[in-house]
Amino acid sequence: MNDATPTPTRRKPTATGTAKPRKRAPGRPAADSPDLRERLLDAALACFVRQGIAATSLRDIAAEAGVTPALLHYYFGDKPQLQEALVQQRLLPAFMTVRSRLAAAGDDLADTIAAFICGVTEAIKQHPWWPQLWVREVLCEGGALRDLLLTRIAPDVARMLSGRFAAAQAQGKLNPDLDPRLLMTSLVGLTMFPAAGAPIWRQVFAADDLGIDDVRRHALALLDRGLELKP
Repeated sequence: MNDATPTPTRRKPTATGTAKPRKRAPGRPAADSPDLRERLLDAALACFVRQGIAATSLRDIAAEAGVTPALLHYYFGDKPQLQEALVQQRLLPAFMTVRSRLAAAGDDLADTIAAFICGVTEAIKQHPWWPQLWVREVLCEGGALRDLLLTRIAPDVARMLSGRFAAAQAQGKLNPDLDPRLLMTSLVGLTMFPAAGAPIWRQVFAADDLGIDDVRRHALALLDRGLELKP
């Protein structure tokens, strides 16, 4: 019997005397790239705003970003996971701009209203896609983000605002004919709707000179002084 220890198989050395590195699997980036991940989220957002979440495929997003669908799968898995990443990293931060403004306003009614108006318009300046996506995916029946509003956003911001309005009304500081719940929707109507409809009313009124800062000033003046109708 031959008791000699078998000689282990060695990787053939290259011309430099070192073993060849294993090739990277096709479609897999050499290392995670935060910049590329952000670019993929930007592409997804552009597609969702333009054609809707339900009508957008991973292939559409890949084409928008100039990458392969396999790269999207590598970074996000599937479309629901990509959508959740977009919610966490783009949508919720936009809402938190408003939430932080309201938290800093305290209980003063005028400060609360100004905080909401300024918070929404500031968020729109930072995230110009927000109003269009909100109309398409929250207001429209079957929108993919309506559940997000009803379960993760409205229970916080809407109830906070309506509660402050009701308390001010009980103290005689707010018009008793107003409904605190509808006042919340009125504030949304003075901010999000003008921003979402800007491409239309700018064309109708030849008003390319008006921007989101003008929307903010108009809303605050209307809420502060009303129409100041003269007899």
